Amino acid sequence: MHVLHDAPLAPLTTFRLGGPALRLVTAETDAEVIDAVREADDSGTPLLVVGGGSNLVIGDKGFQGTALRIATRGVELRGTTLELAAGEVWSDAVARSVEAGLAGIECLAGIPGSAGATPIQNVGAYGQEVSATISEVIAYDRRSGETVTLSNEECDFSYRHSRFKADPERYVVLRVRFELEDAGGMSAPVKYAETARALGVEPGDRVPLARARETVLKLRAGKGMVLDADDHDTWSAGSFFTNPILGEEQFAAFRERVRERLGEDVEPPAYPAGEGRRKTSAAWLIDKAGYTKGYGTGPARISTKHTLALTNRGEATTEDLLTLAREVVAGVREAFGITLVNEPVMVGVGL
Repeated sequence: MHVLHDAPLAPLTTFRLGGPALRLVTAETDAEVIDAVREADDSGTPLLVVGGGSNLVIGDKGFQGTALRIATRGVELRGTTLELAAGEVWSDAVARSVEAGLAGIECLAGIPGSAGATPIQNVGAYGQEVSATISEVIAYDRRSGETVTLSNEECDFSYRHSRFKADPERYVVLRVRFELEDAGGMSAPVKYAETARALGVEPGDRVPLARARETVLKLRAGKGMVLDADDHDTWSAGSFFTNPILGEEQFAAFRERVRERLGEDVEPPAYPAGEGRRKTSAAWLIDKAGYTKGYGTGPARISTKHTLALTNRGEATTEDLLTLAREVVAGVREAFGITLVNEPVMVGVGL
């Protein structure tokens, strides 16, 4: 276990923003993770768990407590079961699953962050979510002081949400087990229309695993969603806002606002999201409210490649980022009556 005091946290995040932690502990084994958590809990010290830092917005004043960086490693493949230590790099794990000829997470290629973070956020993209393949999550339960194994059902997964996100002070993820599919080297059925178009197939078709992964990586790179230290469009947390899910009455009111603002013949994006509910596009809302690609003149701006990504152009502070985020939220609310919700976890700050 490695310990630093007054340690910078910005380099541990993809935004490259945020002040220091009073104490930074780097744990390389499950035992070290548990020891660090117990030490913080026993002493009443605030605890911030850091994985890949791709979903964190840390305030400029930093974190007045212990930041625990989970750097555990371990990949075990048994048949179609893939077990990952929480600290494993997610994009590397996806590549390994593809090399092993196993389908189910190939369209989640290129997503930054660690394996342990995926069940917390129920990470998803291009028609796949980890909730479809996670069989079990092994976690340390801070309430009981024991290591527990939670089934998929017990994780309470929903859109960008889970039991872990609902109760962030209770569990620290140690390992994640995935049940993948051996489809003879072919992908899972392609669900996302954009992916199908890029692949030149119909939704529901399968393609070679490597081709699916490579296509998704190209799509993500075109939107600045694959990390590149030299590209400020990737100095972000990916999608900053979740796609709104609306009830029928909410959607009808939204559609009316769209027609009033954009014209009677304009239909907003709408996708089924369960009985009586529809999901619309946050990126579309932001763009149509006037916040187009590259919007902003300061050190924090909307990505030049994707309206859903807010970016640090190199010299931004967290407050610069939040000022932009608040402007976008207020503008979308005024234009369409919908309040966008941030996807990254806020530490010491809020919208």
